[in-house]
Amino acid sequence: MTPAGDIDEGVLDDVDALERLDPGDMLRAVASAGSQVREGLLVAEEAGPLLAQLAEEGRPRAVVITGMGGSGIVGDVAAAVAGRSCPLPVVANRSPRLPGWVGSMDLVLAVSASGTTQETLSAADEAVHRGARVVTVGAAGSTLAELAGAGRALHLPVDTHGRMPRACLWALAVPVLTALTAADVVATPPEVLVVLADELDTLAESCGPAVLSVDNPAKRLALEIAGTLPYFWGASDLATVAATRALCQLAENAKHPAVSGALTEVHHNQVVVLAGPYGELAAADAGDLFRDRVDEGPGRPRVRIVVLRDTEELPEVAARADATHPLAERYGVATSELQAVGEHPVLRLGGLVGLVDYASVYLALGLGIDPTPITPIAVLKTEGGLG
Repeated sequence: MTPAGDIDEGVLDDVDALERLDPGDMLRAVASAGSQVREGLLVAEEAGPLLAQLAEEGRPRAVVITGMGGSGIVGDVAAAVAGRSCPLPVVANRSPRLPGWVGSMDLVLAVSASGTTQETLSAADEAVHRGARVVTVGAAGSTLAELAGAGRALHLPVDTHGRMPRACLWALAVPVLTALTAADVVATPPEVLVVLADELDTLAESCGPAVLSVDNPAKRLALEIAGTLPYFWGASDLATVAATRALCQLAENAKHPAVSGALTEVHHNQVVVLAGPYGELAAADAGDLFRDRVDEGPGRPRVRIVVLRDTEELPEVAARADATHPLAERYGVATSELQAVGEHPVLRLGGLVGLVDYASVYLALGLGIDPTPITPIAVLKTEGGLG
């Protein structure tokens, strides 16, 4: 394994090495995003009569999307796609309990790739008992699917094809977005999702393992992040979801720490790290030619700011995002910027998320880390009895 923070650049441009280091095929799983969208559309098409019933019941008072981990991000995606102009609240819930106000006038979507996540099952059961309208999304024949059947809820089946939940974002999100479209909460018609599938395929081509680092935006981002403590700052609600996704993917794939936040909030707290031992002071230490480093360890990682931009930003937020780069430079801290493209929010989000997904896997492989295992989570489930 490569020493922590010391990425092997040669590995990133060696297709055979990448394949050897990735026995769980995480790169291939990330590349399946476009096909996941198309499979999600098929699920929605087959559930047409049930979705029509959802539409007949009318728009709910509020929507709660409950899930954990790689499935839980779907709630954030849906809330970002709904946006601030949505006429009702769309709430992501990561808890075994629902908010106290949820009742018969509300719609609860319970999402679990495996269909066995304890917290999600608990929240879904609570939704059924409270009389809420319930849609479940997860594996066919699972405990979640059985709960839906017993509780007269709509179940939308998802086949993960053996992929980890974090690599099934669009397989889970497309059925959710389709159900919310039927319920008149968001507008993600099939034609938009077809475009999303095509754009994710295009991203897979530009970020594929055979594309050299000099031309591969995901490999370049991995190289920029390596050896740093990255702070991902989103310049819109949508971009902040992508920032959160980056934090989670770096943790699970690369076993690498990161921090995420939203502009302008981060300018009132997180930004102060620029002046500390991971920022300006680290630069000062590095420049001390007379310092004795013989008995020192590898030292602290340097902060790197990654600003995620959107095509739709509030003027005051855009100004803050612009100001981030010269401020970081003043403190000797490097920055990167990722730019969303497209008009529909699901397209803009898809591009940002896809890029950070790829970068997290390349970072893992460049560090000699298998991105697939999540051993501490498995230990909690088996030895801690916290399935």
